[in-house]
Amino acid sequence: MSQLFLEKVEDVRIEPENLSGLLGVPEGAQGIVIFAHGSGSGRMSPRNNYVAAALRQAGLATFLLDLLTPAEEQDRRNVFDIDLLAARLTRATQWIAEKPETAALVPGYFGASTGAGAALKAAARPQSDVAAVVSRGGRPDLALDVLPHVRAPTLLLVGSLDGPVIGMNQRAFDALPGKKKIIIVEGASHLFEEPGTLDEVVRHATDWFLTYLGHPRQRR
Repeated sequence: MSQLFLEKVEDVRIEPENLSGLLGVPEGAQGIVIFAHGSGSGRMSPRNNYVAAALRQAGLATFLLDLLTPAEEQDRRNVFDIDLLAARLTRATQWIAEKPETAALVPGYFGASTGAGAALKAAARPQSDVAAVVSRGGRPDLALDVLPHVRAPTLLLVGSLDGPVIGMNQRAFDALPGKKKIIIVEGASHLFEEPGTLDEVVRHATDWFLTYLGHPRQRR
């Protein structure tokens, strides 16, 4: 796993919200994957950084960011405020669209745990131009009320050992209206810590994003 961390990424900050992020843009990238982390996690998440490094190796840009400031994280209610997290994710997407070197990149979301709910809530907004969503061990059911409005092709990845979360993902899958797929990763628990299971996530996520993030959008 360690060799994937050698590629340099840029420390960035979104103002005035004071959100810290890690931006990596490989040469020739056409799409960018914006990460929405799970409760209590952020841009330094080792699992999401591993996935992000693999996506960059496949030619996709990545943006890992903290959806909350350090002060906001002190209030646990913010960690589970899906509306707030979705709003921050939307803000990050706008920031990417306004930045000259990333403005033409087609955006996608990768959500983990509660971050998957935030990603789908953001993708359901009428003005959203997100082109694909991938959920890893996610709680897409937290956005159940707006899932019928999600237009982006959505891939749900769930571990076979993740018990009730499988049912939560199935309910969300049934509510999604468009292109969608659910994959149960054998032998994986909620965090995909078991040998080889995170590599399965990488394989499926890479295929999904390369399929749907292949067309540059017009610069704004």
